[in-house]
Amino acid sequence: MEDGVSVIGLTRGTDTRFHHSEKLDKGEVMIAQFTEHTSAIKIRGNAKIITNVGEVDSE
Repeated sequence: MEDGVSVIGLTRGTDTRFHHSEKLDKGEVMIAQFTEHTSAIKIRGNAKIITNVGEVDSE
């Protein structure tokens, strides 16, 4: 929805920490998959998140 949206992957385990960060501009798409290392994805900025259970706007 805007330039500069941050997508951040968080690790699994006893110590949750950032393991990957990506900056997306308007019109760019990132496809993510949860793995044995990635337990969550944090999105910062004005974005529309579309999943198989619905859509949500981050702002």
